[in-house]
Amino acid sequence: MTLDLADLQQRLRAFAAARQWQPYHTPKNLAMALMVEAAELQELFQWLTPEESQQLTADPAHKERVGEEIADVLLYLLQLADHAGVDLAAAVEHKLAKNALKYPAPGTGSAM
Repeated sequence: MTLDLADLQQRLRAFAAARQWQPYHTPKNLAMALMVEAAELQELFQWLTPEESQQLTADPAHKERVGEEIADVLLYLLQLADHAGVDLAAAVEHKLAKNALKYPAPGTGSAM
């Protein structure tokens, strides 16, 4: 399955509009909600050993919960980018290029 970010952002706008949530969807509020959801994701792994964390999603119920929290993080991130006027695809490409220069792969002089 391929994600169409622009389509998802449009669907999120429509979802919020149908519930009259637009006044609450400011960049500040969305950033705060994003952090709450990221904390909920982190909580699932909080006291696990590294090995346990790698096996957590072997259990279908845990995998579903992890997937739901990851989806929540992504949805708030998409809304934040939309409300902040950030072209997410362009921002990602720009950041990947910067990271490739900052962290070149050993022996290649370039990470990508």
